[in-house]
Amino acid sequence: MKNKYITVILFVLLGIFSGNAQQDPQYTQYMYNTQVINPGYAGSRDALSFGLLYRTQWVGLEGAPKSVTFSADTPIGSLDNMGLGLSVVSDEIGPAVESNIVIDYSYTINTSDDAELSFGLKAGLDILDVDFSKLNIYDLNDPRFQNNIDNRLQPQIGAGVYFNTEKYYVGLSVPNFLTTKHFNEGSLGNIQAETFAKERLHYFLIAGYVFDLSSNLKFKPATLVKAVSGSPLQVDVSANFLINEKFTLGAAYRWSAAVSAMVGFQANDNIFIGFGYDYQTTDLEIVSDGSYELILRFDVFNKPERVLTPRFF
Repeated sequence: MKNKYITVILFVLLGIFSGNAQQDPQYTQYMYNTQVINPGYAGSRDALSFGLLYRTQWVGLEGAPKSVTFSADTPIGSLDNMGLGLSVVSDEIGPAVESNIVIDYSYTINTSDDAELSFGLKAGLDILDVDFSKLNIYDLNDPRFQNNIDNRLQPQIGAGVYFNTEKYYVGLSVPNFLTTKHFNEGSLGNIQAETFAKERLHYFLIAGYVFDLSSNLKFKPATLVKAVSGSPLQVDVSANFLINEKFTLGAAYRWSAAVSAMVGFQANDNIFIGFGYDYQTTDLEIVSDGSYELILRFDVFNKPERVLTPRFF
């Protein structure tokens, strides 16, 4: 298998058991998946909004990451100054499946006629399952791999701040403040091991601006910066064009990791479909066929003006 099993096992052991690079899932179309990383976004679209994203990473590499994300949110309150949402994320890598089910809440203050500042909270559960039988283990009697992990529950609490106008947005968030260890020496019996998987704090900074190049063409540069202890700083920059309020074409670059292409189609006032492709700029491209992402968004608007003037984020 061109050493694919060896590569994946090394990745799993380094990424899951050492915990030094444990990270949340990454997304190419992060500009359409904002609520998952920043609860302050909930309700900001002035619509009952549903989003579904599927990502398969490093295609062809056995045990490579696969992520499914579902989100729903709506403005609430007599002044529509609050938002309520649900985020569900399932992230599979090798023998491990980690799922998050959280409620998102936001409170918005109008700082001017066209600007809003939102404060968000995120609370829910993290669920971890590890099936060691999926590994190609050299020593089948190794006690480290005898007992699977089933439905290991941990709480999740996060927060975010999100500021936006009709033209631009910026946000800062930490989806989970709790740094929980999934393994410790006690869980490995009598083995004296210092390895563990630990949920580390992830800091997300997002920003974007929409330029009206003409009546039928908009240009939106955007960025996402992710910082987590023990891992290199991740910086994504992207550029998207919206043509005739229908077609979206874009490209992105993930620093020292990948270049991406994106295309989207606004099928009607309510439905948006997007597709993304990553080409790895690292040695992983030798043993994989890139990464693919598909997103579907459905909006039920309660303000007709939002339909007439889509916000592009």
